[in-house]
Amino acid sequence: MKIENIETFLVNIPFDHGAQQRKLTGREWPCLEYVFVRIDTDEGVSGWGDAFGYGAALATKAAIDHIVPPNLFGEDASDIAGLSYKMQQQNHLWGRYGITMFAISGIDIALWDLAGKAQGKSVTALLGGAKRTVLPGYASLFKYEDRDLVAAKTDQAIAEGFRHVKLHETAESEVAAAREVGGKDLAIMLDTNCPWTPAQAADMAAALKQYELFWLEEPIFPPEDFKALAKLQRSSGIPLAAGENACTALEFEKMFDAGAVTYAQPSVTKVGGITEMMKILPLAKAVGVSVVPHCPYFGCGFLASLHIAAAMEEDCLIERFYLDLEAAPIPGFIYPQDGKFGIPTEPGLGLDPDMNVLRDYAG
Repeated sequence: MKIENIETFLVNIPFDHGAQQRKLTGREWPCLEYVFVRIDTDEGVSGWGDAFGYGAALATKAAIDHIVPPNLFGEDASDIAGLSYKMQQQNHLWGRYGITMFAISGIDIALWDLAGKAQGKSVTALLGGAKRTVLPGYASLFKYEDRDLVAAKTDQAIAEGFRHVKLHETAESEVAAAREVGGKDLAIMLDTNCPWTPAQAADMAAALKQYELFWLEEPIFPPEDFKALAKLQRSSGIPLAAGENACTALEFEKMFDAGAVTYAQPSVTKVGGITEMMKILPLAKAVGVSVVPHCPYFGCGFLASLHIAAAMEEDCLIERFYLDLEAAPIPGFIYPQDGKFGIPTEPGLGLDPDMNVLRDYAG
C-alpha cells in the first residue's frame, strides 16, 4: 500500500464562546483554524489527519505542502514507525518543534487512520485495545477576564454534567468566582498560558493556594524552563500541568527528569502525532506522572486523542473546548453526554471530515 498523494485542506470555522472578546496571543481570533490532511494510496484507501493550526494554519499548511512530504511518495504507508522516524530525521534542519512537528503530526495521524481502515480495525484496537468505553470530560472554558462570565459558564458546564472545569485566566478574582459557583466538590484547573516569571508565579501560586486547584497549568515563561516548574511545584504544593508546547518524547523525558509536573499534556496535533504520543506514556508511567491529552479540538486530532485515552492503562480526562462551532468539521461528531465521551469503534479514527464543511469554510 504505497502513498500516492498528500493533500491539505485549510478550514476556518466561526465559533461562539459567549463573549465579545476573541483573542489568541494578542490577536483577534474570529475562527478556529484547521489544517486537515488526507493521504491517498495506490490501493484506494485514504486516511485523514489534523495538524495544529490555531493562529498558524497558513504556516502549517505550507510545511505539509512544500517541506515534509516529498520523500514520502511511493513509500509503504503501513510502516508508520519508519515513516515517523524518516520525517523527523529528514526535516530536523528546520527544527524539531513548532511548525515542523505540527506538519509531521498531521501526517502521522492520517497514517494511523489509514492503517485502521486497511485492517478493518479502530485506532484503539491498533493501540492494543480499549481499556474503557467511556471517558470523563472536562469543560475547557475560553479566556473571559470577566468574573461574571466565568461564574455563568462554570454554572452552565456543571449543569451539563461536567465535574471538572478548566479556566484560562490570570486573575485571582475569576478563580474565586468559579469556586463560589462550583463549591468544594468542583475540580478546578487553571491554565495561565505561560504569563509569569518564576518569582511572579510563586507569588500567584501562594494567592491561589486557597482555591484548592486540581492543577495549575503552564504558569511560567518560557514553558521549557522545567527546573523552575519543578521548584514551583515543590514550594507551592499545587500540582502542575504542562506539555502542550512540548514536542517529541525527548522533551517530555527532560520534563519528567526535572520533576516538573504531576500532569503531562502532550498534544497529538503538535507533539509528533500518535506515534510520538505512545512513546510518552511509558516514560510518564515510570515516574508516576499522569498523562492528560491536550485536545481543545473538534477534528481528527480530537478523535485521535479519544483513541489514545481509550487504550491507555491509566484513566484520564478528556478536554472539551467549551464553545460552539458554526459547523462541525466531523459529521456526527461525538458530543459529551453528562460530561462523558464515547469512543468511535469503526475502522481508523471512526469518522471522516465532512467534505461539504471543508468546502464551505475553506480558508
